[in-house]
Amino acid sequence: MSIAASSSGSRLASSPRTPPDRMLDRLVSHFGDGHRARLEAGVGRVLDRWTPADGDDAALEAFCRDHYVADCVERRRLIDRLERGVDAIGGHLGEMRRSLRWWSDVRVPEVKAIDDVLATFDPAPDLSEQLYRQKIAFVALLNLDKPDLATMLRDGADWSVDQWVEARLAQEFGPRVPAEVNERARLVGHAAQQWVARFHVPVGGLVDADGHTVMEDSKRALLAHWLVREEIKARYSAPKGDPSGLPAQRALAQVMGRHIDGTIPRSVMEATATGKWDVARNTLDGAPAGELVGPARYEHWLAHRRIAVEFDGYCTEHPTAMARKFELAREIPEREVEELMIALLDSPVRIELASFLKNRIGRALESFDIYVDDIAENRPAEAMNAAVRARFGDERAFQALLPTVLRELGFSEGDSEYLGSHIEVEIARGSGHAMRPSLPQFKAWLRTSRLDQELGWDGFETAMHELGHTIEQVISCTFVSRPTLRGVPNTACTEAFAFLYQSLAKRVLGLEDVAAAERQFALDSVQTLLNACQIAGPSLLELRVWRWLYANPETTPEALRDATLTIADEIWDRFFRRDFGADPYRLMAAYQHMIHHPLYLADYTLGHIMSHQIRSALRGRDLANETRRICALGRLTPDLWMRRAVGAPISVAALAGDAEDGLRVLRGGE
Repeated sequence: MSIAASSSGSRLASSPRTPPDRMLDRLVSHFGDGHRARLEAGVGRVLDRWTPADGDDAALEAFCRDHYVADCVERRRLIDRLERGVDAIGGHLGEMRRSLRWWSDVRVPEVKAIDDVLATFDPAPDLSEQLYRQKIAFVALLNLDKPDLATMLRDGADWSVDQWVEARLAQEFGPRVPAEVNERARLVGHAAQQWVARFHVPVGGLVDADGHTVMEDSKRALLAHWLVREEIKARYSAPKGDPSGLPAQRALAQVMGRHIDGTIPRSVMEATATGKWDVARNTLDGAPAGELVGPARYEHWLAHRRIAVEFDGYCTEHPTAMARKFELAREIPEREVEELMIALLDSPVRIELASFLKNRIGRALESFDIYVDDIAENRPAEAMNAAVRARFGDERAFQALLPTVLRELGFSEGDSEYLGSHIEVEIARGSGHAMRPSLPQFKAWLRTSRLDQELGWDGFETAMHELGHTIEQVISCTFVSRPTLRGVPNTACTEAFAFLYQSLAKRVLGLEDVAAAERQFALDSVQTLLNACQIAGPSLLELRVWRWLYANPETTPEALRDATLTIADEIWDRFFRRDFGADPYRLMAAYQHMIHHPLYLADYTLGHIMSHQIRSALRGRDLANETRRICALGRLTPDLWMRRAVGAPISVAALAGDAEDGLRVLRGGE
């Protein structure tokens, strides 16, 4: 994590500053002409962050003269001390921050008076500013090279571990953003996260177009969008003609559509409605539904935009939310990510895939059929729940058996015990997630969902996804060569392992014959392509909505909603209508990640692409040993990480090609 995550200070100039010639000449005269290039770059970096509060020109020159390290041996000692210091400060603060969120993140009885207060409390709100005021950051920027992304992509493959450490250390010291701006960002993010976590749509009174009740449980509420989507997926096992199948799926898709455009009746959301909700007509017992929820969803999105614009003025190297996400956090250029997603959606194999799905489902495809992802021989939901129950029962049993599960997946006795004892399993208040440890002595946190009395298939499958995250997190925190290189390049890399281990869920339950490796790989390849395409559309939508937000700074929640729906239509018509027909629900805009975790969705798409590249490259190799090797590569750029992990850059070719081969295998068995 960056220790410069919160800060205060003055708004920076719009471009880098050049050291005054006379100051630079005097410093070069003092240290020698061989240091001119390093001094010019280092003093320039200091100037970019130096404010009048830090001192006048004489103080600046004196600081540079006193703290520039010319001797190469002493410089190595400087880097070692900075690395250890950054690790101690950032690591312990990271643990404090994630611990303070525990009550808001985990399903425990709420104490509304304090839970959100603790979750938004920052024990070091002006840390970055203090690092500058007390000169630690300036020492680092003066002495360490700070390459931009283009340089890292061009030269990083030839760097030593020490050069990577130096680059990552310099990146720890970011712009001086005022503490009050960071405070607003924390509050906005937490409010959006809580709004999403609590957006459960009561569907006990939901009826389809023919008046059939969709849910038997009158108290059932579904978390949007995740559990609405899962309920749609669960209905594929209903017999043909059964109202609990296709009619219910259409009704649930309409629920998702009304969550997207804000036309859910407020009385439904507040659980005060007692009549039957005809979601297609949006009536309650045949009468108008009354007040609607409205554009609250887009108010949160706009709040993120307003905070992003505040940050823009202080982040001169990355002056937009997209630049910070793609160039700084993801370290893959924006256009390159967009081109990968378009290449995926334009893959010719999708035509054959749609034909396969149509035959599989036994009818013409409809828009919500983009959520089909399990094309294996389906078992009823209760049979899947029973299979989980037979082995795990609940999350505590899953926790206890983690070392056994890991041994079954090929990990050594020592690694199984170590990893299993460093992963804590809990039930999330909202959707499943994982939280990495900031220091090796702490545990990774695996959060999943559960049914009332048991873990259930959905909770177990989510747990396997999060297990992939936490395996990566523990390995990349513990076994990486240097503290500064802990972790993986970006969240897409950790999503790769999450999807990889999620694909092993049925194997862990003993529901798949591992000996049938060819058929299983075929299934995995086709299912991964389905998942990747399904999330690539929303990923493109989110990126293009953010571009629209920057182009329309005076927008309103209503205008943002309308623009989002228009972009959803454009993406659907371009990439999905040919295979799935019209989409009256605007499903491209369904994902709630857009609201609580801005610009994250593309990491899922990249995660599917990268996880399949890894899975394809690991065929015939030792899963456990390769997981440990790859996760211990450290925080390189994603491109270099993939080249060292699997011998190739990030590409859709492996996924598209293996899915095409997989369809031939699956059709041969029909």
